[in-house]
Amino acid sequence: MPENWLAFKNEPKQIPSDIYFEAISTKDMAFLAELYCSTRWEEVRQAPWDDQQRIDFLNQQFEAQHQHYSTHYPNAEKLLIKKDSRNIGRIYVDRDAVSICLIDVALLTAERGTGLGSLLLKELLLEAQETSKKVVIHVENFNPAYQWYLRHGFEQVEDKGVYQYMEWYPKKIK
Repeated sequence: MPENWLAFKNEPKQIPSDIYFEAISTKDMAFLAELYCSTRWEEVRQAPWDDQQRIDFLNQQFEAQHQHYSTHYPNAEKLLIKKDSRNIGRIYVDRDAVSICLIDVALLTAERGTGLGSLLLKELLLEAQETSKKVVIHVENFNPAYQWYLRHGFEQVEDKGVYQYMEWYPKKIK
């Protein structure tokens, strides 16, 4: 039986039954690099490079990001998102006593715009509500997801130059 979202105590409430999660291992690096490239391809198309140069650049960026996440979030839950035994994305989450940090979530191009990203986020927000933790994220300034996070109740807390630091707070239950 495939692993479910590893940190949840109960069955995920928002996620369809054909979606499940597996811990990332070194055998998944090629998929993760390909996924990263798919999320940044439109951005690098504007550079005066041929496609191989773009791929080489994106692979370097992926390696740098992977190293950064490994160094700065050594205890984070790093999961493949799977659908019917196929890799369709990744989600990295780091938890501490007061917060849940959504480090990264990415889906293959064909899976974007299907509502799955919103379901994943809602699942984290539900966990945060149930555990009375805030959810924190860093979003690049040019990333269209910034508006998406605002629509889901996140607030911009700090401008960090290239990134916006955002937080979501659980509702107080009276």
